[in-house]
Amino acid sequence: MANAELLEWPKHDKRRMLHAVYRVGNLDRTIKFYTECFGMKLLRQRDIPEEKYSNAFLGFGSEESHFVVELTYNYGVDKYDIGSGFGHFAIATPDVYKMCEDIKAKGGEVTREAGPVKGGTSVIAFVKDPDGYLFEIIQRESTPEPLCQVMLRVGDLERSIKFYEKALGMKVVKRTDRPEQKYTIAMLGYAEEHVTTVLELTYNYGVTEYSKGNAYAQIAISTDDVYKSGEVVNHVIQEVGGKITRQAGPIAGLNTKIVSFTDPDGWKTVLVDNEDFLKELKN
Repeated sequence: MANAELLEWPKHDKRRMLHAVYRVGNLDRTIKFYTECFGMKLLRQRDIPEEKYSNAFLGFGSEESHFVVELTYNYGVDKYDIGSGFGHFAIATPDVYKMCEDIKAKGGEVTREAGPVKGGTSVIAFVKDPDGYLFEIIQRESTPEPLCQVMLRVGDLERSIKFYEKALGMKVVKRTDRPEQKYTIAMLGYAEEHVTTVLELTYNYGVTEYSKGNAYAQIAISTDDVYKSGEVVNHVIQEVGGKITRQAGPIAGLNTKIVSFTDPDGWKTVLVDNEDFLKELKN
């Protein structure tokens, strides 16, 4: 009974996807690209010389309500391996064609020209940022959350869905199978995909493992109780796979409480205390 009650917790917890963390080789160059080409805003920036890194938070609105990117620059490291497992981020915009023209005018690289998807009506494009991260540009008339997807490749889609549903309280909001292209995708999140940011998990037929590289780091998600949430994750890991990488508790010097873990494919998630996160934003 205790376990059954525990597994109900993520469904009632106050959760949302906060940010994606990844590494870049030149912080100023990426900030310039994201603000000029994507129309993001630089929300905050900090330098931690004693630990030899800087980071910057960018997005389309306040961190209190929007999903953002957290870029990390490690002193002296100008290149990272993105690996074969990371897919892309996605940005929704009312006019993909115009955005692509603007990106090209500013020297950005469009790797797939704007146009309808094969066999459908949705208009998309793909753009590569200065570090090689791909961004899918999706046509959407209006959206409260322009930074709308993080796509990761997984080796067993059913196992991954079970992990994110049980450990993180996410729901499958859309599922698409493309046998002619030999892949299946599942969108998971805390609301419908046109309302909030979703995690897009892709399974390519017959591919069970991918290289992670050292560029993409993790997704951060809010919680009202990192300790209870950590217990749930630990319970689900025993059943489905994965690993706790940092036990629930405060970060030294910052006092923000977190718990971090990897899913069965090795993708990392950090759960962050809601109140601590809001305090951190005010500092």
